[in-house]
Amino acid sequence: MPQPLKDKVALVAGATRGAGRGIAVELGAAGATVYVTGRSTRAGRSEYDRPETLEDTADLVTAAGGHGIAVPTDHLDPAQVRTLVDRVADEQGRLDVLVNDIWGGEHLFAWDAPVWEHDLDKGLRLLRLAVETHAITSHHALPLLLRRPGGLVVEMTDGTDAYNRENYRVSFFYDLAKTSVLRMAFALGHELGPRGATAVALTPGWMRSEIMLDTFGVREENWRDALDRVPHFAISETPRYVGRAVAALAADPEVARWNGRSLEAGSLARTYGFTDLDGSRPDAWRYLVEVQDAGKPADVTGYR
Repeated sequence: MPQPLKDKVALVAGATRGAGRGIAVELGAAGATVYVTGRSTRAGRSEYDRPETLEDTADLVTAAGGHGIAVPTDHLDPAQVRTLVDRVADEQGRLDVLVNDIWGGEHLFAWDAPVWEHDLDKGLRLLRLAVETHAITSHHALPLLLRRPGGLVVEMTDGTDAYNRENYRVSFFYDLAKTSVLRMAFALGHELGPRGATAVALTPGWMRSEIMLDTFGVREENWRDALDRVPHFAISETPRYVGRAVAALAADPEVARWNGRSLEAGSLARTYGFTDLDGSRPDAWRYLVEVQDAGKPADVTGYR
């Protein structure tokens, strides 16, 4: 397989599971050296208390054809992030791709709970994990990324700018967090573009993360068994799909055309020609607007 990122160095912040793991593995498949960070390790779990570990992600990156390096890091701690970036600088002398995928808020938000009823401590913790971590990481990592022209920053979020502008997303705190990340990419585009780098916001569609599969009581091998209960889950995609989107962006010599933009995995699949692992091209955000949100019966014909 071609490895267009063979000489590139990436940092995927928040790579223990979900989109971060999928992105790290696909960058590895493209040949990159990938530093992966998170708080769940073989020595101890984060408050998520889940079985996925950072070391497992690094092993998957290496198995895919890259070089995975696990660096346990709490991205709310500037000193730890500074140490992480110093290590990348010492070992590689460069950073070509930064993926800000830190989240950690799955257990902190309540669906449709107005701000005055939502647990305040959980809401503020969610904002710190989803927004402050990205700012801390960019502050410390971007000087290294800017040492060479052509660097790429990917701010991972949920929803496109167009969709989130018109739709209330889950709750006050969730909505604010995901919209803030979109704006981060816009601001970074203004700061990085004149300095030879590119920043984008990127969203997967309805992703079959480890947590989502567990929620529906299925595995990747039998995920369609959940369709009887959740028919629109038929549009879902693996975390590797958005991973291929990031790998395609990182390998694109004209990636600056996307600077400051809000992107989605489905539309990038059409642009770059990649598919999900099953060979399909889920177009989740168009499906959400035209089918699910429109109240139509689940039918993915023409959408994957």
